[in-house]
Amino acid sequence: MSVVPCRTVRAWETKCAESLSLSRVRANRGKAVELPIDHFRLLGVNPSVDSEVVLRNLQVRLDRSPDQGFTHEAIDQRSQLLRLTADLLSDSSLRQEYEEALLGGAEGLEISSSREVGGLILLWEADSSLEAFQLSCKALQPPQAPALGSGREADLTLLAALSCISAARQEQEDRHYESAAIVLQQGIQLLQRMGKLPDQRDQLEAELQALLPFRILDLLSRELGDQSSHQEGVQLLNNFVNKRGGLEGRTPEKVKNLLGQDEFERFFQQIRQFLTVQEQIDLFLGWRAAGSIDAGFLGALALVAAGYSRRKPDRLQDARRLLEKINLPELDLLPLLGCIDLLLADVDLAQERFLKSSDSELKIWLEKFPGDNLGAICEYCRDWLRKDVLPGYRDVDAQVVDLEAWFADRDVQTYIERLDRKLARSQAFSFFNSIAPKDDITSNRVEETEGGVIQSSSCEVDESNELQPENIATFSPKNLGSILASANHLTIHLTKTFLGKSYFKVLASLVVFGGIAVSAKYLNLFNANLRSLGNIPQNALNNDTQTSLDKNLIEEDSEEDAGASLEIGIKFDPLTVDDPTESQLRALLEAWLASKSVVLAGGNSDSLPNIARPNLVKRVEEERAKDSLAKETQTIDATINTLRIISRKTRRIELKAQLVYRDQRLNSLGQTISETYIPKLFVTYILGRDKQKWRLHEYISGN
Repeated sequence: MSVVPCRTVRAWETKCAESLSLSRVRANRGKAVELPIDHFRLLGVNPSVDSEVVLRNLQVRLDRSPDQGFTHEAIDQRSQLLRLTADLLSDSSLRQEYEEALLGGAEGLEISSSREVGGLILLWEADSSLEAFQLSCKALQPPQAPALGSGREADLTLLAALSCISAARQEQEDRHYESAAIVLQQGIQLLQRMGKLPDQRDQLEAELQALLPFRILDLLSRELGDQSSHQEGVQLLNNFVNKRGGLEGRTPEKVKNLLGQDEFERFFQQIRQFLTVQEQIDLFLGWRAAGSIDAGFLGALALVAAGYSRRKPDRLQDARRLLEKINLPELDLLPLLGCIDLLLADVDLAQERFLKSSDSELKIWLEKFPGDNLGAICEYCRDWLRKDVLPGYRDVDAQVVDLEAWFADRDVQTYIERLDRKLARSQAFSFFNSIAPKDDITSNRVEETEGGVIQSSSCEVDESNELQPENIATFSPKNLGSILASANHLTIHLTKTFLGKSYFKVLASLVVFGGIAVSAKYLNLFNANLRSLGNIPQNALNNDTQTSLDKNLIEEDSEEDAGASLEIGIKFDPLTVDDPTESQLRALLEAWLASKSVVLAGGNSDSLPNIARPNLVKRVEEERAKDSLAKETQTIDATINTLRIISRKTRRIELKAQLVYRDQRLNSLGQTISETYIPKLFVTYILGRDKQKWRLHEYISGN
């Protein structure tokens, strides 16, 4: 802190016979205390006022001493400092030298430690509450801590409490809610340590509790790069909701005076936009486990949003199971379940749910819809996704709803076909047991558990079945038609569904006697599948054959999965030209993004050293090593939308890029742990030239 020349101080001290100064106080004056304030603010006057206003303001300040409980000694110190300041500002020569010192950069006051409390009170009164709080806390710390039980200790503790409240409120007015909370927490800790002022401590705790929703909003709304603040905000939100008894607020007594239910719902809608869909899934499912029904419903919607936006139909399966367990009498869930059924290509079940709905308005709308029921369901599903499911997530685009693109996606098709194969396999197994010998009086009915595992349970067999054991022993492809006709258990269900202007296959399944299940991907495979039955031996119904066929299907799935996990190497020739073009720079950055993605996905890129400096290469390798220990991988999809050169020098180029960024973190089973989608990510890239090669030196995310 710069100070005023000593000659001003000496002249003032001679006139006032006091030690208040703007420079270092001599050693024989005792230890000095610095205050970040000037004389004008100390007295509360404008620098342009004349001496008459100075004296009038002095009298007002003396008459209005603080009455919060300070000792007489502290109030007397305050009065002395006010008089000394007024004397200086009333003396024209001293004031002129002082103002010249201020113009030269001098600032702050130094006072004797014997008047420290009075000076801190004036600092607090001058709206420098945060500085007054910090200096009060410092004065209460060793080695300058006052004697226990002394008046100085009591004054400093009281001043710390008062200035803490004022400072926190000033931070709130500036919308610095987390900073306000930190100040309040420090004040509470100080009063707990001092063991004084329980009423003030209760007030600080009440202020801190009332601040909680604003802290959460502050932390969650910060820049994406500030992940530590974001995660702290998520944790505070989780604790807050759990404390209030879920989203419904079942235990309001634990959060008295902290947002009514209507206010909380508005607050929650406001902060949802700062949370990713995966974060909301984790929070909702955790609150559901604690008994919140509303959280279970919102969790199901979040699963649908994640499944649809990421093309992960398994998330829709999870959402359907969750919705089916929710008991909300006031809400008709059948249309919502029907929409999920439609997205999973189960058209019959979707239509059944819509027709069973108790919503009279929905039934009227279906009857008046200009088209068939399936077209109406598709339109309803689009509207549901656009308005109720996709909005409210930081990383989900709520505007893009394209059912044709959903069903055209390869991952969606593969998943639905596997569902068909499981269903067909279970139906075939049930059919086999229905024509078993009479002493086998039970057959297996396949059910899908919550975890997606197919299990079997028992059900009675109709003994009036016309097929007898001797028919089984003489089974051959020649009498297959008569057996199937008499049993009436062969189901061939091929459905074509019209969406917009294009047809697509929703379900094509063939259930064959003896446990053979084939999902026909194309209609022309149907005859080939029937011809393949001619190779089945006469003992085709034994367990070994069934196990072998199931094993083949499993191996077929494994081969498909293995084909998707091949490592990819990225090749990139070093960029050595003196003045690279924008397209060459873009190619280098795209190579960096691709190489990094390959390495984090478990692959390799020998060209990475030609693209980035060793420190960045090491950073990527360390991140991959950490994931490897955790048996995790990352899939990253980053596309450069725009690229702009900020500056160009002989050996340094700075670029600004706008990316579309999406990533997923997967565990060893290929299950998604977390996801991020940022439609507009701004990144600054710094390229440097060393050893005749242009390479990436550093990158910085954010504007």
